[in-house]
Amino acid sequence: MRNDDSPPPPESASSVSPDRRWLTRRSTLAVAVAALAPACLAGWVLTQVLTGAGPDGAKPRLAPLPASHTAPGTAHGGGDAKPSTASPSADSASSSAAASASASASASAAAPAPAPAKGPLAGRTVVIDPGHNTGNFKHTEEIDKQVDIGTNRKECDTTGTTTNSGYMEAEFSLDVSRRTRSLLEAKGVKVVFTHEADRPWGPCIDERARIGNEANADAVVSVHADGASAGNRGYHIILPAKVKAGAADTAKIVGPSRELGERIAGNFARSTGSVPANYLGGGTGLVVRDDLGGLNLSTRPKVFIECGNMRDAKDAAQLTSPEWRQKAAEGIANGVVGFLGG
Repeated sequence: MRNDDSPPPPESASSVSPDRRWLTRRSTLAVAVAALAPACLAGWVLTQVLTGAGPDGAKPRLAPLPASHTAPGTAHGGGDAKPSTASPSADSASSSAAASASASASASAAAPAPAPAKGPLAGRTVVIDPGHNTGNFKHTEEIDKQVDIGTNRKECDTTGTTTNSGYMEAEFSLDVSRRTRSLLEAKGVKVVFTHEADRPWGPCIDERARIGNEANADAVVSVHADGASAGNRGYHIILPAKVKAGAADTAKIVGPSRELGERIAGNFARSTGSVPANYLGGGTGLVVRDDLGGLNLSTRPKVFIECGNMRDAKDAAQLTSPEWRQKAAEGIANGVVGFLGG
């Protein structure tokens, strides 16, 4: 006899009806499908994320990686790859640094080395000293400062002169100096300027001499135009006198400076058609002076050239002509080239 609270006796497989067995299998299958569906869905979502597919299954258009870029966790060579531990910002900085270094290397490789000077006078150095400075007129206090020139003390610089129409000697001297430089460089000469009007005033006469000395110049030429009274015409070359006082000692440069001056005088006359000054030098176009700091303090062969008289109308017409200034530059350059043996 069975108690009502006792569980019913188990049914044997053979005692279960076919309908009951079908129902049991259907229930089991439903449970399995229900359990499998979330897993499939999760797998599909993961696939979409990894492949970058959009809602419509199309992949977004991504910019291609640079050829030098390696995806995180991918090794350049074979073997096992270690996952990258660098943060995105560190990876970006590293890539930027590499790109910058590569660009610098490319630029260095592309930049050509300066070509060595060519010409018969390659390796020779000439210093050109454009007389005065256009800014000196505005800095009279500075240029009036006294400097030691060996024999005495003298003002640092002067304003220079002008034509009656106002064309400045400093403008003239710089223009002729630049034209002379171009001609000398075509021969392979290294040309150094004492200034290019790139400073407010000066330089002082002692500094001008020092620039030539420190450049170890083979020749130095200071370019000027005179400011004598009307009627005085022609060019002249100023040569250093033999001076030995204080910082001045010209004994070694007197001879070569005279040779330089004579070379320039002859070539200048031929190029420009000018004649030696009619008011000093005894018609030779050569004048010796011991009162110019630029000559007294020089240790290199050096001369001044006064290309003409700005205060004379006929000379001024030549000095203000670009064509004549080119001829003046040719005369100076040819004289220097002859002195250097070119």
